[in-house]
Amino acid sequence: MSKGTINVSVENIFPLIKKFLYSDQEIFLRELISNATDATLKLKHLTNIGEAKVEYGNPLIEVKVDKKGKKLHLIDQGIGMTIDEVKKYINEVAFSGAEEFLDKYKDKVDDAGIIGHFGLGFYSAFMVAEKVEIITKSYKDEDAAHWICDGSPEYSLKKGKKSERGTEIILHIAEDSTEFLEENRISELLKKYNKFMPIPIKFGTKEINDPEHKPKTIKDKDGKETTEPQRKITVDNLINNPNPAWTKTPTDLKDENYKEFYRELYPMQFEEPLFNIHLNVDYPFNLTGILYFPKLTNDMNIQKDRIQLYQNQVFVTDNVEGIVPEFLTMLRGVIDSPDIPLNVSRSYLQSDGAVKKISSYITKKVADKLKSLFKDNRKDFEAKWNDIKIVIEYGMLSEEKFFEKAEAFALYPTVDGKYYTYDELYKKVKAKQTDKDDKLVILYASNAEEQHSYIEAAKAKDYEVLLLDSPIISHLIQKLEGNKEKVSFTRVDADHIDKLIQKEENNISKLTDDEKKTLDSQLKDVIPSEKFIVQLESMDSNSAPFMITQPEFMRRMKEMQQTGGGGGMFGMGNMPEIYNLVVNTNSDLVIQILNTKTAKKRERLINQSLDLAQLSQGLLKGEALTKFIKRSYDIIK
Repeated sequence: MSKGTINVSVENIFPLIKKFLYSDQEIFLRELISNATDATLKLKHLTNIGEAKVEYGNPLIEVKVDKKGKKLHLIDQGIGMTIDEVKKYINEVAFSGAEEFLDKYKDKVDDAGIIGHFGLGFYSAFMVAEKVEIITKSYKDEDAAHWICDGSPEYSLKKGKKSERGTEIILHIAEDSTEFLEENRISELLKKYNKFMPIPIKFGTKEINDPEHKPKTIKDKDGKETTEPQRKITVDNLINNPNPAWTKTPTDLKDENYKEFYRELYPMQFEEPLFNIHLNVDYPFNLTGILYFPKLTNDMNIQKDRIQLYQNQVFVTDNVEGIVPEFLTMLRGVIDSPDIPLNVSRSYLQSDGAVKKISSYITKKVADKLKSLFKDNRKDFEAKWNDIKIVIEYGMLSEEKFFEKAEAFALYPTVDGKYYTYDELYKKVKAKQTDKDDKLVILYASNAEEQHSYIEAAKAKDYEVLLLDSPIISHLIQKLEGNKEKVSFTRVDADHIDKLIQKEENNISKLTDDEKKTLDSQLKDVIPSEKFIVQLESMDSNSAPFMITQPEFMRRMKEMQQTGGGGGMFGMGNMPEIYNLVVNTNSDLVIQILNTKTAKKRERLINQSLDLAQLSQGLLKGEALTKFIKRSYDIIK
């Protein structure tokens, strides 16, 4: 038996490890199982190259809780350690056996799947344990080793009694960490961090129906049938899937395989994903993964189920900002890369040039996939547009390269259910929707029901009206107008139809200039100036007498401010709602208002007409709506 002091560069590193190295106590289990996985994969590699003359077999990692003894056991069947190796790898803090292994065999293996790099993972055990034991036996024909440490730099090391190769780590759980003696808590951590690790992980046993047993059905003398009970068998409770879908090639997977994996990732999601993107690259960095497009709504709140980041099948985080472009954080799925730069505790990303390269690759891959889906089955892509448009529109706003690629597949739907790419739309409407200044005016609605009358007026002139109703459409329109020459987007209710796309022709008013002045004065006496700006216009006599519009610029700025940015810099956010009240001077009703001699009757006609205009825009509410209803009943009495 030998005794000594662990060689560290400070007098006592353990308090530092416990307080500062890891962001959360629970990380210890991930680290210890990662070490056990490395030990097993090292053995696999050495047997493959003929250096280890032992049977690899079907090793697993076992986790056992001894609640009564206040101990947690982690047992692997991997490479094991000799007494000298324990001295080297355990007693020299921060000397990574994984790093040394990779360096030693770098010419013989491209990727052994080794997880560890820092060599500090084992010491995370002392965050939850007052004492730690290691009982280990190497695959080499040497004595087993038994190492004990109580969390101080002092340790003891002696020959062990272990006969089978591998390592058992025993954690004597501290009084302030007894939660890790609860089976439910350990099960929770195993499923969180180790669900897809490459070596099977056993946590207890479970009973299942014996697949080889077929219950017999027996008839009694009365002909009544009874079936004997299903025979149960006890099997290992394996908590992980060592070969998840992202570790396979796309050619080995069918559509159903991708859907099954989605359900495995998100068991509480009951809707199927729309489609998936399989990531698989080995140059200039290594990255695999599967991203899913879920059904999305106009609710832009952060999704509960997010993309999960793994490193060599070890869960790291679901906070993937930085490595995944922001607009794709609304997707779901998995990304796995050994080249992602992490901090020493593997708990968060470090800023690095590799991260930008990975992010750019993911953006390109997603854009290419969307383009191919559009080309291969446009009808299906159109059917899914409403579910995916927010992601694409957000990408067009936030990533210039994605914006350029999106030209090929971004769609602009109409109120009639037709879908155009931008180039198709341009060719379709250019002839009829170019104004007198040679500017193309693209008309759109945000709500087909509420803006129905305005849409119908536009369609009567054979104009095409888009239906653009996502919460960020104002931002996207602004960007499109900045990128395209002589193009403007105007909502269909921003003005009366003759003014939306101004041509050379002008309607002649039936009223003289003096009559217009009188009418203007009559209207302003009744209509509240703080809410409406009265505009007299010569329109078709069949057009609505009163029409409420809101200037495109003002409304758009307010919308942009509500969804983050844009309007705020113009001070639009706090401005009261002000609308244009367009009065058709060629309307018979308007002429009747002008010629009404009784002020009371004229006021009633004006208020009724104004309320009808407000009602058509969904602006009539509360007390005003109540008064309108009462007045309407009085009129028809």
